[in-house]
Amino acid sequence: MSAPHYDLTLFVSGASDLSARAVADTRRLCDTFLAGRFELSVVDLHEDAGAGRRSEVLAVPALVRTGPPPTRKIVGDLSDSDKVVRALGLSVVS
Repeated sequence: MSAPHYDLTLFVSGASDLSARAVADTRRLCDTFLAGRFELSVVDLHEDAGAGRRSEVLAVPALVRTGPPPTRKIVGDLSDSDKVVRALGLSVVS
C-alpha cells in the first residue's frame, strides 16, 4: 500500500514575522516528512479574507489538512513538527 498524498493549506495574516516563520516551519515539515506526497497552498487572509471564512479558520497561523478526509486543523505555533504531525494525523516516511 502506498503512503497517502496530503492536501494542506496554511492560513497566515500579512507579511509579519509570525507568518514568515509559519511558512518556513510548514515547508520544512512537508519537505522532511512528506517529500513528494503533498500539495501546499499558502493563503494570506489580508488578500483573501473569504478563504478563512469558507474554511472556518478563526485564528492564524492555521494549517489545515483537507485531504485525505477527514479535515484536520492546527492553529498557532507550527515549529514542533512532532506535535503538528500528530495533530494532523500525518503518515510520515522517515
